[in-house]
Amino acid sequence: MNEQELRERIAMHGQSIFNRGLTAGSSGNISVRVPDGMLITPTNSCLGRLDPERISKISNTGHLISGDKPSKEAFLHHSMYQSRPDEQSIVHLHSTHSVAVSCLENVDRSNALPPITAYYVMRVGTLPVVPYFAPGDERLAGAVEQAAKASRAVLLSNHGPVVAGKSLDAAVASTEELEETAKLFLMLRQEKTRYLTDADVTELNQRFPG
Repeated sequence: MNEQELRERIAMHGQSIFNRGLTAGSSGNISVRVPDGMLITPTNSCLGRLDPERISKISNTGHLISGDKPSKEAFLHHSMYQSRPDEQSIVHLHSTHSVAVSCLENVDRSNALPPITAYYVMRVGTLPVVPYFAPGDERLAGAVEQAAKASRAVLLSNHGPVVAGKSLDAAVASTEELEETAKLFLMLRQEKTRYLTDADVTELNQRFPG
């Protein structure tokens, strides 16, 4: 896709995400790598009402090239791209069930969600939890960069998920799968549940690598 097509696709996905209640108000942000930097949704923008022409374009050093002022969480995207050079897009939402999991005290900090379904394993894999930092605190950048070395998705404590993908469509699909799995996890917490076994997960990773 050329840059204009990417802008339009960001707006399309943003509207779909917002209309389905996966984020609210002006929360959440989406980015896509381009040869000379990245496109990212502007600060204080509603994902449901994005103007493709006003989506921010910033250089690899963080300088604004065109569009509105970028999301104040652009540094999160830059940090994740640093750790995952093959990924081309990142979605960060405040999706309800994923945020709820990020607030639980007793989750596994190395992998917050168990392998409930095959598609979660295939699209997300593992979900390390990053310690809490206040919004905009740039110490979060180093924590995300470190956690992202192990997984394409990380969960920010008391905040929400940050998910990378090899394309914008892939990043959105993985984010949606993560939110549905978080919902299932919360629904099943009081029930005896069969999770996928280590052997099941190994087979999936061999059959569907990357």
